Amino acid sequence: MASQDSHMLLSFFISTLLVTIVTSQTGCRNFKSIISFGDSITDTGNLLGLSSPNDLPESAFPPYGETFFHYPSGRFSDGRLIIDFIAEFLGIPHVPPFYGSKNGNFEKGVNFAVGGATALECSVLEERGTQCSQSNISLGNQLKSFKESLPYLCGSSSDCRDMIGNAFILIGEIGGNDYNFPLFDRKNIEEVKELVPLVITTISSVISELVDMGARTFLVPGNFPLGCSVAYLTLYETSNEEEYNPLTGCLTWLNDFSVYHNEQLQAELNRLRKLYPHVNIIYGDYYNTLLRLVQEPSKFGLMDRPLPACCGVGGPYNFTFSIQCGSKGVEYCSDPSKYVNWDGIHMTEAAYKCISEGILKGPYAIPPFDWSCLSSEIKNKESLDTTFFDE
Repeated sequence: MASQDSHMLLSFFISTLLVTIVTSQTGCRNFKSIISFGDSITDTGNLLGLSSPNDLPESAFPPYGETFFHYPSGRFSDGRLIIDFIAEFLGIPHVPPFYGSKNGNFEKGVNFAVGGATALECSVLEERGTQCSQSNISLGNQLKSFKESLPYLCGSSSDCRDMIGNAFILIGEIGGNDYNFPLFDRKNIEEVKELVPLVITTISSVISELVDMGARTFLVPGNFPLGCSVAYLTLYETSNEEEYNPLTGCLTWLNDFSVYHNEQLQAELNRLRKLYPHVNIIYGDYYNTLLRLVQEPSKFGLMDRPLPACCGVGGPYNFTFSIQCGSKGVEYCSDPSKYVNWDGIHMTEAAYKCISEGILKGPYAIPPFDWSCLSSEIKNKESLDTTFFDE
């Protein structure tokens, strides 16, 4: 396989090329709401709302939520997620979960992202010998829920079109679980690669449907570097040092897979930009903005060993599949702000803040956002400082 560094250079070249050839620039908009779809990276409480009291997810228990909310909010982190930082930056309240909400106020946004969600329908994965979680709400099902909720959210057809057109729409991160499920079962990477075009087509179809409904601005994140995930580092731990990147300690072959997914996603987004020149479709480079935290942890105020999980137990990465964060007796670090990984699968609030800044303020949004017309109140907002990614 090509080296990780080579993939990074190729990714940078493609990103630069896309910025050059995209004819639809991200025209400045004052967003009135956020509409979100995705999985646990973006879930603000949907899986918790869908769960029975006798089968609650780990995000329902301490120390989840400890840093910011001071109680478990259903978010899979110690505090805020990327979507929360986006909302704060835009001057919009934190986006409420749709599922399980009773009389929820969705005037400023609604979130359909569910922990464990896949892009593909479970039937597609099961045909290939991969089992979904029972709680899976696929991307298509999330879109269906959104469509069914429109009479309640915005009333008339014209009002709904205006609402969707003035919304910041977040599609993902989604697709990670489509790969997690088979990879956790140790399926061959070439077999998992066959899912990539199916996942990309599904994401593209949802974007097209939303464009037809009046959507004007999308943020579509790519995949994280899976080789830096504590869960994968634990599952695929090996004495063969050649499988690890010497700079980061991440598994090279898994990061290569993430790059492959991201390249395919960016190519499809470029196709959509040409098809819909009046629509702003921004790629969120979650891969490189997270990788930078692992490569240069001290620059971001993180500890020198950024890979081990803050909350967990066992092994070199403080993670055990059978005894996860939120389980009785599992402790967590005294200062999560020094960590990248929260529970072995999800990141800390500190990491999510850095990622959000890299997307919103640059240089990890392609093409970059134009915030020039935002009100002074929002432009002066300090929910995200701008020092981390200054060159």
